[in-house]
Amino acid sequence: MKTKFLIPLAGLALLCACKGKSNSSESADTLKASADSTKEVMRAAKIIHSDTIQSHPKVVKTAGIRFQVKSVRQATEQITALTDSYHGEVTHQVMQSAVVDSVDVRKSDDSVMRVTLINSTAEMTVKIPPANLVAFMNKVAQLGIRVNDQKIEVADKTLDYLSTRLKLKNQNELVDAQKKTTVNKKDPDNLLAFKNNMVDEQINNRKIDDSVKLSTVVLVFYETNAVSKRMMADNNLADYQQPFSKRFGMSFETGWNVFVEVLIGISNFWILIPVGLVIWLAIRYFKRKALVKG
Repeated sequence: MKTKFLIPLAGLALLCACKGKSNSSESADTLKASADSTKEVMRAAKIIHSDTIQSHPKVVKTAGIRFQVKSVRQATEQITALTDSYHGEVTHQVMQSAVVDSVDVRKSDDSVMRVTLINSTAEMTVKIPPANLVAFMNKVAQLGIRVNDQKIEVADKTLDYLSTRLKLKNQNELVDAQKKTTVNKKDPDNLLAFKNNMVDEQINNRKIDDSVKLSTVVLVFYETNAVSKRMMADNNLADYQQPFSKRFGMSFETGWNVFVEVLIGISNFWILIPVGLVIWLAIRYFKRKALVKG
């Protein structure tokens, strides 16, 4: 009798023990997964912190100035020399001269003086070490008569640089992992786009590095409109005519020449005079004969 009651009690106890063991196992797996996730987050945070410490601040400085000078050509030479003295380099240079207006003043019958109003401008792009940027801008401003506008801008590219660096690191890890596996999950087009994206990110970081090492300065300068005077031959052919007195005297000579030419032309037809005379006499004879008969 006692044995019949003990068997169900033992089964119930065994079931409870198994359930408790299962709950304990599930709880342990959950804790383990949470711990792994926490470790992964801490590892990523540690990598970002380490890269942030290793990466120097990426500060990009740019500047620009527009000013008036006495002579564009002289200012260009002075700025080039100034750039060399501050260990910089000229990357772009353009000089232009445009005619604003011109007028021709007659000096004689065949010559004129051309007065021209000329506007000269220049544009230069130079790269200067950031440590010398302010001193360079001050020296350039002293070369001008008047400064229209001047600016210096500072942009912090540290986070952009770090973001690209971390992305490249993740992409390199993915490439290394794919090399270790026999199956490549990426098709050729996607793989090419993936590699091209890595190249673009590397180039962007190189550009940031170059911008940090050398600051870009854009200079636009101009001079007061210059007046140019130049003697030159008259290119209007209508102005090359004889004076009135000369042309009036020449008209008599021309008229006489025409009259002579007409006489000569008439003399070429001298045979017509006797022939005409004979015809006129014949007509007169026949008219008189007709009157007599009548």
